[in-house]
Amino acid sequence: MPLFRFCIPATVLLASLCQTVQAQDFFSDYAAARTHGTASHLIDIDNDTLLLNRNDGFYSSGVRYSHVHSVDSGAQLARFGWRIGQELYTASDIKLPPEQVGPPDHPYAGWIYAGLFKETHQADGSASRYGVDFGCIGPCAGGEWTQRNFHRLIDQPLPRGWSRQVRNEFGVVLHGESVPVRWSPSPGIDITPSVRGRFGNIFTDAGGSILLRAGRLNALPHHPTLHGFMRASASAVAWNATLQGGYFSNGHPHTVKPERLVGELEIGVAWQEGAFGARLGVIRRGNEIRDLPDATGRQNFVRLQVSYTP
Repeated sequence: MPLFRFCIPATVLLASLCQTVQAQDFFSDYAAARTHGTASHLIDIDNDTLLLNRNDGFYSSGVRYSHVHSVDSGAQLARFGWRIGQELYTASDIKLPPEQVGPPDHPYAGWIYAGLFKETHQADGSASRYGVDFGCIGPCAGGEWTQRNFHRLIDQPLPRGWSRQVRNEFGVVLHGESVPVRWSPSPGIDITPSVRGRFGNIFTDAGGSILLRAGRLNALPHHPTLHGFMRASASAVAWNATLQGGYFSNGHPHTVKPERLVGELEIGVAWQEGAFGARLGVIRRGNEIRDLPDATGRQNFVRLQVSYTP
């Protein structure tokens, strides 16, 4: 199916979120938040090793640090920040030698990036988020160095197939999300739908999710909370450079075709009290590779976030 048919939803979503926002306004608001707001530090870690197994494959690891300045008026929370991160993708078995790494297995790929973002949260649960990331995919992302040294540290098998990773390409990804409403059918329970999109030469996709929370809930992020949650989402995929290689590069050792619709389910718990917060979820992600059997392509991993607001 033509690429543009998948690009349209993401493009429309991002345009609707960003059309009234000028770059000058963003930086002036960010400067005001740095002066009058509070600063938070967030670390996000995705890894299947946190499930206490010694298997590695597909989306192998993701680490992100975000520095956020927030202005809380009580009825609205505005958050401005920057982030840096790295994601690693490998074949289904990292012990496979390079000559055995090929379709329909996942290519090796690293994506390293930095970006800016803005979020606006209302007390009624509605919210909007948008931002842009800049980075590169391929050997420039340092995926082999990161994974080999981390596996030495935790005494796990070393990956053998990074010589088969996708080629270098500089990347730009716009991303946006809109939360139109939050429903509260009873005290201590709420349901939040959202739509989101990404557009760029590394990732182009669009999708939606629904989040169910139960427990002591917060009206705005970083307010006291202790609750369990379940999130179900689905994404329509136009381009995924970790599978297909960079949009503008060629000569990849091997690439595969993506599944056009990918589902995901997350179950976890979140806590926030005073300066500290944590969120822990177990994610079941559907098969992302068209020619790979679903039973083989599905994967589980843990998503952990810790935050500190001095």
